[in-house]
Amino acid sequence: MAGMMKKQVVTALMLALVVLAAAPGGARAACQASQLAVCASAILSGAKPSGECCGNLRAQQGCFCQYAKDPTYGQYIRSPHARDTLTSCGLAVPHC
Repeated sequence: MAGMMKKQVVTALMLALVVLAAAPGGARAACQASQLAVCASAILSGAKPSGECCGNLRAQQGCFCQYAKDPTYGQYIRSPHARDTLTSCGLAVPHC
């Protein structure tokens, strides 16, 4: 009986690790606003975002609301050009 319980616990832990490993990048990625520096011209002036910018935005997507609430980054993240940049990259504009 104890052996069967141990197998169930091990199986549950393995399943949890598989689920965490398969989680979307935004859920696992650390929020690093510096990764968005490549988007500066798009966010500040409305220039077309680069592929690198769009890739970094995708990787940081789970952090947008955190950035929007941050006094340092909020004004940029909430700007019309930032919304245009997200749209150009095929990303949804978050509603925080």
